Amino acid sequence: EVVIVTVLQGFEKYLAAQRFVPQKRWTYFIHWVSRFLKYIKKKEITPADDRLIEPFLKQLIKTHEEWQVQQAREALRLFFYHIANQGESTRPPKAFPNGIREAWQDAAGRMKEALRLRHRSMRTEKSYLQWIRSFYTFLNGKHPDKIDSLDIKRFLSHLAVERKVAASTQNQAFSALLFLFRYVLEKELDVKDTVRAAKPRRLPVVLSRQEIERVFEHLHGMHLLMARLIYGCGLRVQECASLRVHDLDFERGCLTIRSGKGNKDRMTILPESLKNELHAHLDQIHQVYTMDQASDDYNGVSLPNALERKYPNAGKEWGWFWVFPSGSISIDPRSGKKRRHHLHVSILQRHFKKAVQQAGIEVRATVHSLRHSFATHLLEKGYDIRTIQELLGHANLQTTMIYTHVAGKNIMGVTSPLDV
Repeated sequence: EVVIVTVLQGFEKYLAAQRFVPQKRWTYFIHWVSRFLKYIKKKEITPADDRLIEPFLKQLIKTHEEWQVQQAREALRLFFYHIANQGESTRPPKAFPNGIREAWQDAAGRMKEALRLRHRSMRTEKSYLQWIRSFYTFLNGKHPDKIDSLDIKRFLSHLAVERKVAASTQNQAFSALLFLFRYVLEKELDVKDTVRAAKPRRLPVVLSRQEIERVFEHLHGMHLLMARLIYGCGLRVQECASLRVHDLDFERGCLTIRSGKGNKDRMTILPESLKNELHAHLDQIHQVYTMDQASDDYNGVSLPNALERKYPNAGKEWGWFWVFPSGSISIDPRSGKKRRHHLHVSILQRHFKKAVQQAGIEVRATVHSLRHSFATHLLEKGYDIRTIQELLGHANLQTTMIYTHVAGKNIMGVTSPLDV
């Protein structure tokens, strides 16, 4: 009993110091940890005892509500993170031996090869490698062959508790480490008892038709056309920037998004009001295409996956050319070849942010708000939620359902008995 009291007092001090949990919940967290310690009947607690969490929770399910079991799970995750990191903050950092540094460099190189073999995007590659560097620093010089699931748990919990990252950031870090374990280190990974970052529910920022028109008044040229296309088709900004000429089908009035989020293809509508502008825009872009073709050291545009090996000259064909090409030719970071890339999304984002400010709109609208507005305005017009899900490319209907909370009209079509 004395040992339990001492352990609980230390945990309470930790809760007060970290401020990860609101004070009104401390009593409940300490209660569940106390119940767990009495359940395992051990005098000395080690990080390895977290394997007993699931048996404890299974017993708890029989007599308690589901929300209580989840609260107990959260309390025990945080408790074992505290146990695993006692003394870590005062421990001086180790000097990284050359052998370990080289081993991590080799692991990073193999990870880069594995990412490219599986056709991950350049943005994913950069993000994953950055997380590997952060993980390497966190481990304080531990050899990659010796890391295990407990190290992953500690790192992910560290992100939630110490760095207080968003849930999406923690999930991204987990995806990077899962890829490292699965495809580079070839190990099994078990992180079910990790402290999870809080995931607040956020409603999307939606602009009215009038606000969108005011923003469009302050955009010009290619940036205006891209913004109108994003709003008119419900595109993500990266999907718009990476459109190819053959993705536009003027006769059928549709647009094809290839290798969108989740590496999925889909089709969406192509607004009639944009067809003339797009034709005029493509005539201008064709001049850029012709100029590039005349260059001796030009290698065409990049092609997805292994198409370049299969069709070596396809990158120089008009159909594969970008609808929104960059203003200059650059060096492809992967192949080292001289190419013209598509317009970088940050350029459109910068112009859109300035246009929002000039339009006098107070909400924090971004380019992605146009996609939110597309879905919400279709919903307000009475279109089926499943149709909107297909147009947006959502895998889960619950993702699309969020727009029912921001729709400004009675989308259910129900008349209140008070109005009859």
